[in-house]
Amino acid sequence: MRIGVLALQGAFREHLSTLEAIGVEGVPVRLPADLDCVSGLILPGGESTTMRRLIDRWDLRAPILELAAQGAPIFGTCAGMILLAREIAGGEEPILPLLDVTVQRNAFGRQLESFEGEVSVPVLGGRPVAGVFIRAPIVERTGPAVDVLARLDDGRIVAVRERNVIATAFHPELAGETRFHRLLATMASAHDDPGEGSGRRPHPVRRGRATA
Repeated sequence: MRIGVLALQGAFREHLSTLEAIGVEGVPVRLPADLDCVSGLILPGGESTTMRRLIDRWDLRAPILELAAQGAPIFGTCAGMILLAREIAGGEEPILPLLDVTVQRNAFGRQLESFEGEVSVPVLGGRPVAGVFIRAPIVERTGPAVDVLARLDDGRIVAVRERNVIATAFHPELAGETRFHRLLATMASAHDDPGEGSGRRPHPVRRGRATA
C-alpha cells in the first residue's frame, strides 16, 4: 500500500515521516503521474492560496477529484481542509469541493496565536488527540452527509468526515499523533481490497488538465 502526500508546499515532510513511522510507504505527489497506484492522498497544511495555484499549474485538480471518486481516502489538515471545502467564507472559489462544509480561514488569529491542544475524537478512542493549531480554519456549516468527528470545548468544529474524505483544522503530524494516519491507512487498505461482490475494479487515475 502506498499513500500519496501532496508535496507542492507546506508541511508535507512531516506527513511522510508519520506514514513511515506507522509502516506505510509515503509518496510525494508533485505531478499527476505520482498519483498512479496510490491508495490514498494527504493534503497537508501550508498556504492554501499558494497550494491551489500550484494544483492548477501542475494539472492536479482533475486527477485528485477522480482519485476521490474512485473511493480512495483523502485526508486534509489545516490548509488541506480549506482545499477540500465546498464553500469558503468570503467567497473564495473552491478547488477540490469534496466536503459539504463551509470553512472560515484563520479562525484562531495570527500565527503568533498558534497553540497546541488536546481534542476529543471519539472515533479514534477515549484518549484525546494531540494537535497543533496554526492559523487554523474552523467549520461553520456541515451538510447532512458530513459527520462531525471533533469539536473544541466551545463547540467549534475542528474535524469532519464525509464518506472517504477526512479533514482536520489542526496538524496531528506536528504533535507526534499517528491515529488519523492509521485510520487513513485502514481506509486505504479497505479501498485496495473491497471484498468479493463489491463490483469495484481498481484502475489507474487518468491524467489530464482540470477544468475550472
